[in-house]
Amino acid sequence: MDSDTTLSEFYHFLEKERGYSYHTIKAYQNDLSRFISFLPSNISGFDQVNRQAIRGFLASEFDNGLTGKTVARRLASIKSFYKYLVKSEHVSNNPAIHVKTPKVSKSLPNFVDQKVIERLMESPDDSTPMGLRDRSILELFYSTGIRLNELIQLDVGHVDIVNQLIKVKGKGDKERLIPFGNRAKFWIENYLNNRGLSFNSAPSHTPLFVNAKDQRVPTSTVQRRMRNYIKFVAEGNRLGPHILRHSFATHLMDNGADIRAVKDLLGHSSLSSTQVYTHIQPEKMKKVYKQAHPHGEK
Repeated sequence: MDSDTTLSEFYHFLEKERGYSYHTIKAYQNDLSRFISFLPSNISGFDQVNRQAIRGFLASEFDNGLTGKTVARRLASIKSFYKYLVKSEHVSNNPAIHVKTPKVSKSLPNFVDQKVIERLMESPDDSTPMGLRDRSILELFYSTGIRLNELIQLDVGHVDIVNQLIKVKGKGDKERLIPFGNRAKFWIENYLNNRGLSFNSAPSHTPLFVNAKDQRVPTSTVQRRMRNYIKFVAEGNRLGPHILRHSFATHLMDNGADIRAVKDLLGHSSLSSTQVYTHIQPEKMKKVYKQAHPHGEK
């Protein structure tokens, strides 16, 4: 199957038209590469693929021990690809449109209890430049709920220190403004001052968080250091920066925040992604129900 040109056009479409990140496009490439490798040799074009071939591929992925979540993502990539092929008139029919997505059980996200947050924030040694940076990162993560990649890409010019707002570019290059609290403001200003900079004097394109060489801090560094701090106060297998995003959302919901506001703050495209945080503490929901419903206590 001579597919290289068509696939290249599709990946270019994802990058330029849809604004997908490098990592997202790599995931598409991996999914479609596996799918194409599975197809029998007598299929010479994408227009010869039928629904049975796609279902056979999904079944083989399950047989290989992959989870429902991974197989569902494989199918989502195939569906997006064929939707593009139809729209660009490479094929006339979409064989993926009637293939059902495997059921995926949603696991509840981990989070750090509010009582433990203070211990976590005080974990870095803020008497050192790196410790001061890490304290600022922890405070900003928890104060805003931004993603790791969004934090890494922050420049000084993205921070409105007076109005306590940051501008981040999320998935699909969608920009959003997020407020942050006084604690985060205090530590970020201290960190910037320690670097001999200020929000009034530093060029707007200056990276907000840097390494010892004054270069933008690498993703791997933040992942490793945040994981080490979190290990001191929490237990589990997924102890990384994302746990602070989960904690941010969970604590907002626990304290009565509107789910639509939390959705916008997190940069979710739909409420279904945010609704998982409504299931974190059923006991609290029962208490609210009993207090608010006329027949709740009875």
